[in-house]
Amino acid sequence: MNIQQFEFNFFGENTYLLWDAASGNAAVVDPGMMNDKECMHLLDFIKNNSLQLQYILLTHAHVDHTLGIDFLCETYSGLPVIAHKDDAPLGQMRPQQAQMFHLPVRPAPLSIDRFISDGETLKLGNENITVITTPGHSPGGVCYYVPTSAFVLTGDTLFQGSIGRTDLPGGNQRQLIDSIRRQLLSLPPDTVVYPGHGPATTIGREKSSNPFL
Repeated sequence: MNIQQFEFNFFGENTYLLWDAASGNAAVVDPGMMNDKECMHLLDFIKNNSLQLQYILLTHAHVDHTLGIDFLCETYSGLPVIAHKDDAPLGQMRPQQAQMFHLPVRPAPLSIDRFISDGETLKLGNENITVITTPGHSPGGVCYYVPTSAFVLTGDTLFQGSIGRTDLPGGNQRQLIDSIRRQLLSLPPDTVVYPGHGPATTIGREKSSNPFL
C-alpha cells in the first residue's frame, strides 16, 4: 500500500492518501483541507498519479479532520464518507465545532454514509485495511491498520510521545489509554504509526517510551 502525507489547516492536521499501486484505487483519510490552495494541492496529486478515489475514511469526526469533505464530495460525485456510528453526533455538530475554535469557515453538518465496526476489513484494490476501534479521544475513534505494509493510521489516538486530548466533548482519558494498550500496543513493534498531527513513530517506540503509557 502506498501512502502520502499532507499537512493542512490551522491545526497542522495530517491528511493521508492511500492507494493500491496495481489498481490505482485510493482513499483519503481525514481530509482537513481548509482553503482552495490546500484543496488543489491534494487534487493535483490525485490527478498527477492517475488515482481513482473510492471513499473517505475518518478516524473521527472532529472539525479539523473533516474540513475538506465538502470539496471532495462535490468534486467526486457519490464518494462515500466512512466512519464509526458513535461519532455521528460529532459530525452533526461541525458548525458548532468550527465556532468553538473561531474558524473562519462554517462547515455544514456532516452525515456519515457508511458505519464501520471493530475488526472490519475494507478493500482498496488488492489491499486490505483493518478497522481498529479506539474510543477515548472521541466516542467513535478508530484506527486503520494495513498489516501487509506494516503501518497504522491512528488519528488523534496515539502520537509520537503523546496521546490524544480528552477534554473535548465525548473524551475519556481512561478509555483512551485502555484503547491504546489493548488495541494498538499489541500490534507488531515495527508497525509504523502515522498520527493525525506531528511526525510518524512506531508501536515499539511508543510502547517503550511514551510517558502517558
